[in-house]
Amino acid sequence: MAKVLILTGDAVEALEVYYPLYRLKEAGHEVQVAAPTKKTLRTVVHDFEPGWETFTEKQGYKLEADLAFADVKPEEYDGLILPGGRAPEYIRLNEHIPRIVGHFFEANKPVGAICHAALIFSRVRDHLKGRQLTAYTACRPDVESLGATYVTEPLHVDGNLVSAHAWPDLPGFMREFLRRLDEYLKR
Repeated sequence: MAKVLILTGDAVEALEVYYPLYRLKEAGHEVQVAAPTKKTLRTVVHDFEPGWETFTEKQGYKLEADLAFADVKPEEYDGLILPGGRAPEYIRLNEHIPRIVGHFFEANKPVGAICHAALIFSRVRDHLKGRQLTAYTACRPDVESLGATYVTEPLHVDGNLVSAHAWPDLPGFMREFLRRLDEYLKR
């Protein structure tokens, strides 16, 4: 059994947080959700509507954060999930993000990043230079500014990093993340 951390905040994309949360629990893993503060988070639902040039946003379910970023001890976790939505825009500003996210890259633990989660990597850019990843299309300039290569496929694996475009890619995203998690646990 692994212990996995999900880092997020208000306006996280509901499917991108709930699907990994429940899929990991279904597989028998312990999961904790961390946010800037321990509170009830509000999720959002992003969808693609005909005639819109970008996604729409509606209010989603509520989600309890188990702990605040300040209380996260990353060495206690075997893997990290970074969901998208609008949460990455502001949680990347939190002073604890570099310490937490950096640990997973330094320890070569599995990291799953979907959709706008790539925005968080601006705080740990040294770990992304020369890597390959995908993200929501609008994040391509952000990925490239890290010195990383943006991959156009909806799902990509580069070592310990599993990345995906958006919530429609969740089945493959979680399959690959769980595969990396199992490999990490066998070390």
